[in-house]
Amino acid sequence: MTMPDVEASLSTRAAIAFAEYRAGDRQALRTLVDAVTPVLWHVARSCGLSTENAEDTVQTTWLRLVEHAGSITTPQAVLGWLCTTTKREAWRVQRIARTVDPIEESDLEPDDHTPNDPAHVAAMNDEARRLWEHFVTLSPKCQQILRVVCMGGAPDYAGLAEAMGVPIGSIGPTRGRCLAALRSVLLDDPDWSLT
Repeated sequence: MTMPDVEASLSTRAAIAFAEYRAGDRQALRTLVDAVTPVLWHVARSCGLSTENAEDTVQTTWLRLVEHAGSITTPQAVLGWLCTTTKREAWRVQRIARTVDPIEESDLEPDDHTPNDPAHVAAMNDEARRLWEHFVTLSPKCQQILRVVCMGGAPDYAGLAEAMGVPIGSIGPTRGRCLAALRSVLLDDPDWSLT
C-alpha cells in the first residue's frame, strides 16, 4: 500500500486509501477508517446525537461504505459520501431516539475520572453545563466547525471545507468568528468563571 503524504488533505488521503481498498488492499480500509472516523464522529455529534448513538452511527456509516463501495465511482467523492451518509444516519437515529426516554444510563452512573470532592464535582458539572448551554446558542455551522477543530492537532481545512460544503478560505475566519461569539456569550454570563 502506498502511504499518502502526511501533509496531504484529508480528502486526498481518503481518496487514495479508498482507491487502494477498491483495488483489493484490505489494509487501506483501516487507513481510511483511522483518517476519517474523527470527522465522522463530530459530524454525528453535531447532529445532536449522544456519544453512544454517534459511535453507532459512525459504525453504520462504515458498514454502508463496505456495502456500497462499488457504487462510488470517483474516489475523490468518498469523503463527501461518508459525511452525507453519517448525517442521514444521524437524522434517522434522532427520529428513533425521540420516542425513547432521553435520560441516558451513563448520566446516572458515577464518573470514576472526576475527583471525589462533591463541591469540586458540582462546580465542574455547573461549568460544563453553562458552556454547553452557550455552545448550543451558536449557529449550527459554528457548532459543527468548533466540534471538528477542537479534536486536537492542526485541523484539515481542505477536508473540513469539503465536508461542510464551504470554500476552504472561509474555514479559518469562520472559526475565529465562532470562537469570538462563544467567548462573548461566556463573558456576558455573570456566573461564568475563567478560573
